[in-house]
Amino acid sequence: MSKEKEVTIYDLASELNISVATVSRALKDDPVVSKKTKKKIFDLAEKMGYRTNVFARNLRKGETRTIGFMVHELNSNFITSVLSGVEKVATEAGYDIIIAHSSESYIKEAANARNLFDKRVDGLLASLSFDTKDTKHFDPFITKGVPVIFFDRVEKIKDTTMVVIDNYKCGYEATKHLIDQGCKKILHVTSNLNRNVYADRYRGYRDALSDNGIGLDEKLVIVNDLSEKAGIASANAMMKLKPLPDGAFITNDFVAAAFIKTLKERGIAVPDDVAVVGFNNDAIGHLIEPSLSTVNYPGNEMGEIAARTLISHLKGETSIHQINTVIINAGLIIRKSSLKTKTG
Repeated sequence: MSKEKEVTIYDLASELNISVATVSRALKDDPVVSKKTKKKIFDLAEKMGYRTNVFARNLRKGETRTIGFMVHELNSNFITSVLSGVEKVATEAGYDIIIAHSSESYIKEAANARNLFDKRVDGLLASLSFDTKDTKHFDPFITKGVPVIFFDRVEKIKDTTMVVIDNYKCGYEATKHLIDQGCKKILHVTSNLNRNVYADRYRGYRDALSDNGIGLDEKLVIVNDLSEKAGIASANAMMKLKPLPDGAFITNDFVAAAFIKTLKERGIAVPDDVAVVGFNNDAIGHLIEPSLSTVNYPGNEMGEIAARTLISHLKGETSIHQINTVIINAGLIIRKSSLKTKTG
């Protein structure tokens, strides 16, 4: 099937027997052109299927009015909420979004970065994959002065900005809460410790134990992915430990839900036998029984702040020539899964 020829302003001008300049001005809603003439041009443009070449026009201005949104996955309530925040701010500012995801692959992430660079995005929002080894694929953006904002999973790179929560503090508070409930043997289920989010939560867990006179037992630290299988496997691995842990801090709500379901199927009571705290405040935390204690991770707010920061850079209101960190408030939400029954 042959591709139909694109209608141009020259075609419109020829059909109406008027100048190209008049058509151009009318399509820009220039008041110099009469309303009657504008209506004729707009009606014909619609009839002939004329499309304004916004991309070419913006390129002449040195911009594309597009923002790259590069993430490690899309099948995530958190990422979806971040995207919602980004989209709200970007739309209000007149920017389109190009979405790319790496499926937790460094190779695919690097390819996505190159593709977005070649598409001439005006700025980039990025959250890194599990196995990102270096950040050289962001160098072309930085060299060209294209602002890069890292969020959630970040790296400190000169001339970029990071938008994060205090993962260390949240990890500490989640673990301290379990200790306050009387837990003395606390399992930590986490993911790739090369990424800042999991490394910082692990440090918070470790220091909360230490500050409360509990030694770190590396056999109680399980590193896996963020899947349902990981939650099931973690619960089954815990069942082999003697004595059984009496608490679990799990750095993802979906994994925590699968973990709790598996424990209940094996006759373990939550929270009386094992108190559980998750992370992210996903909707699933309200749906499982008992309801899941968790750390609120405001994805929508993170998306809005990241997008506003990026657009502020694009407008020249703030400088990209510094390492700038924006920390968003996050905190513990206590529900039934971590509240042990008080006795005596």
